[in-house]
Amino acid sequence: MDVKTGFFYLFSVVLLFAAFRVVTARNPVHAVLYLMLAFSQASAVWFLLNAEFLAILLVLVYLGAVMVLFLFVVMMLDIGIDTVRKGFWKNFPLAATLGAIVALEMAAVLLSGFRMSEAPAMAAGAVPVDNAKALGILLYTEYLMPIQIAAAILLVAMIAAIALTLRERKDSKAIDPSIQVRVRAADRMQVVKMAPTQAAPAPVAPTDAAAEEVKK
Repeated sequence: MDVKTGFFYLFSVVLLFAAFRVVTARNPVHAVLYLMLAFSQASAVWFLLNAEFLAILLVLVYLGAVMVLFLFVVMMLDIGIDTVRKGFWKNFPLAATLGAIVALEMAAVLLSGFRMSEAPAMAAGAVPVDNAKALGILLYTEYLMPIQIAAAILLVAMIAAIALTLRERKDSKAIDPSIQVRVRAADRMQVVKMAPTQAAPAPVAPTDAAAEEVKK
């Protein structure tokens, strides 16, 4: 067994363990961390399979953005774990059945699509090309127009989201920064001159009705 095969088995074992812990972890924060570990191991496996673009995309998109967002959301939400676990065993037979069906379908696809055979030999004089480089050349030559259209659509969507967020609302307490810059101390505070001491008010004599109530 060579070094590459050894690393493949190592990453695969850690990936299976992390995926198992994602489902069985009691703490949702721990489950998210195990999911991040699973994604990192899957990225390493893709590197070994010469799929550099997919590996880098998995690290940048999922580990760099999506999983961090999941982690912050899970940490900020007050999730009642006890109430969620009450219906676990009630729904377990259905979940196990669906999981078995998915596993059988994946096994059928893998066994029929990936036969144990030797890798095709490279033609004489052929220059090996990096997958990421080949994909980039293909995207920005043959598929340049769809890429530009998709980028324009994403830009319009981003501008629309910012416009919807920053629109003026009645319940908004936002203040114009220019007004805050032009404010003066005299507009906010007024100094009033007061006497240092103030005479105490004279005592009021009680009335006859109040005196009778005190006697009772």
